[in-house]
Amino acid sequence: MDDEQPVLEQMTDILADAAHTTTEAAKTAVKKVKKAARKVMPKKAARKSRKKKAVKKAPKKKAKKRRRR
Repeated sequence: MDDEQPVLEQMTDILADAAHTTTEAAKTAVKKVKKAARKVMPKKAARKSRKKKAVKKAPKKKAKKRRRR
């Protein structure tokens, strides 16, 4: 640490460098994970046939009940 710079400025620089280093490490980790995932995953996934869903019919209306007198 420089004795010429104020402590606040030194801490700001340290935190900025730490954030930059963390960002670089995260990018590297993501690249490695993607590369490993490509090796594990098959080249082309088999397409699944899509069946049409049956359209539900409206339930039949029940006959009206007779009113009691």
